Amino acid sequence: MTPLPAAPVAVRGLRKSFFDKGRGEVRAVDGLDFDCARGEIFGLLGANGAGKTTTLRMLATVLRPDGGSATVMGHDVARDPDLVRQSLGFFSSSTALYPRLTARETLELFARIGGLPRERVRGRVEELIARFGIGAYSDTRIEALSQGMKQKVSIARTVVHDPPVLIFDEPTVGLDVLNALDMRKLIAELRSEGKCIVFSTHVMSEAEKLCDRIAIVHRGQIHATGSLRELREATGLHYLEDIFVHSVESAGA
Repeated sequence: MTPLPAAPVAVRGLRKSFFDKGRGEVRAVDGLDFDCARGEIFGLLGANGAGKTTTLRMLATVLRPDGGSATVMGHDVARDPDLVRQSLGFFSSSTALYPRLTARETLELFARIGGLPRERVRGRVEELIARFGIGAYSDTRIEALSQGMKQKVSIARTVVHDPPVLIFDEPTVGLDVLNALDMRKLIAELRSEGKCIVFSTHVMSEAEKLCDRIAIVHRGQIHATGSLRELREATGLHYLEDIFVHSVESAGA
């Protein structure tokens, strides 16, 4: 029998601690286990400080795990960081762009960093300039762009090397209603293209609308996981906000 392919993202017993002067050792991530499949949005739902961003930064090789393991497209985040980076795109509302580069130069740079073959760079950049409607500003420096246009360039930067795995860390923070709606539409489109998407948020409505499966994270641990229907059946509650509060309180918040 042919073995089933590993999930694009597989996390087992992942741990990360930090030292705080006032509190001593803080276990930001304390033994997380989850998978994310192709064509799926897996949501990490939790309050600020729950360990979501630390988890995503380990997946993106920005932080090195203290224990456990995580793989992206079969590449271990600790042993094969370069291959992991080529396999994923990372978007965060706090991700900065180089202010003196133009939008086009930014996309060309990140296409090369992501390992896109040289002969495909120009065509891919032009494709994304058209898709995101930034043609009129493509040769304008980032520092001169509006916040909305910077956001479009940042999203295009995330996907320019066409990675199979995408990470979105609270991508709608600070956005107005219309821009947040555009962001959610884009993420749904990427799922329909077969991307594996790990999505972090503390906004219940976003998780309800976007995520195929949800993990409720509290104090670095997952306390409930499943589809929205499965979480409703397990708790007897309908609204995700109530399910979240129930899970956190059951964990001894």
